[in-house]
Amino acid sequence: MGGISLNYLARRLLVFALTVWVAATLIFIIPRLAPGDPISAMIARMSQFEGFVENADLIIESWRKRFGLDDPIHVQYLRYLGNTLRLDLGYSMGNFPSTVYELIARRLPWTIGLVGLSTVIFFTVGNLCGALLAWYRTPRWLKVMIPISMTFTSVPPALFSLLLVYIFGFLLPIFPQVGAYGRGMVPSLTPEFFGSVLHHGFLPAMSIVLVTFGFWALGMRGMMVTIEGEDYMILAQAKGLKPFYVLYRYMIRNAILPQMTALAVSIGTLINGSVLVEIMFVYNGMGSLIYEGINTQDFGLIQGTSFILIVTSALAVLIIDLVYPLIDPRISLEGR
Repeated sequence: MGGISLNYLARRLLVFALTVWVAATLIFIIPRLAPGDPISAMIARMSQFEGFVENADLIIESWRKRFGLDDPIHVQYLRYLGNTLRLDLGYSMGNFPSTVYELIARRLPWTIGLVGLSTVIFFTVGNLCGALLAWYRTPRWLKVMIPISMTFTSVPPALFSLLLVYIFGFLLPIFPQVGAYGRGMVPSLTPEFFGSVLHHGFLPAMSIVLVTFGFWALGMRGMMVTIEGEDYMILAQAKGLKPFYVLYRYMIRNAILPQMTALAVSIGTLINGSVLVEIMFVYNGMGSLIYEGINTQDFGLIQGTSFILIVTSALAVLIIDLVYPLIDPRISLEGR
């Protein structure tokens, strides 16, 4: 296993499974704490448009039986766990007869693209800015500009989205305000479609990047400062190595490991922030899908989307733990 002991691997997999089970249990319980149920909510929405729904009580009773909402809560829970283990997320009660899996399959790639690209940008830019802040050879003007650009860090992503929409959507109508691609376009592997996706995704991505990279810059700067007095740094300088080589090979390489840990832990927070951003920009991702499920009290949709996002976060932490030896061979995974 390349330095990873079976004991360590088993412990990490056990923690992963326990995390997923606890999270799955919570997302089963929390939606049911709200008053009402998805069937009654659906009839209420129909009544708003039609004014009256004939035989509403019979419809509610038959649909509750169809989706098993009349079963005891422990029966619903066991059935839910069994279906989840088989990745059978069931039907969406608000979009019947579409399944939750079908809805997620259409929306998940957009969230992966938005969050993935944003993560690469803010992690790379943030750590590079932090390293330059701590490096003694960085030009003075750059050390002044970087802290100024970090003032957006204190602004929530959803609020910053409104600012970007106002500036680049109304005052300077450069970027579109809503959607993931141009109206009337059909998703395809063409340059026009990819160009439209990038054009529509710029503001949502910047809403995440500009309010996030400052945290990574400050964290990286702190780590760089702590290793400046290490023995290997003094030895590298005494050997007359080039300053840029020392920066990359000795300083950044040793300071990046805690940042990788923080990235894995913050994946869940990042996804939560992207949910609000997607709602603000009416982006066709998981965020708007979760918002739709909450509005319609769609238990299946809420459970399915939340489960996928939680598994993604837990899997990211697991992967980071397993690739630690590739980042820093000094790390022992034998528990010492």
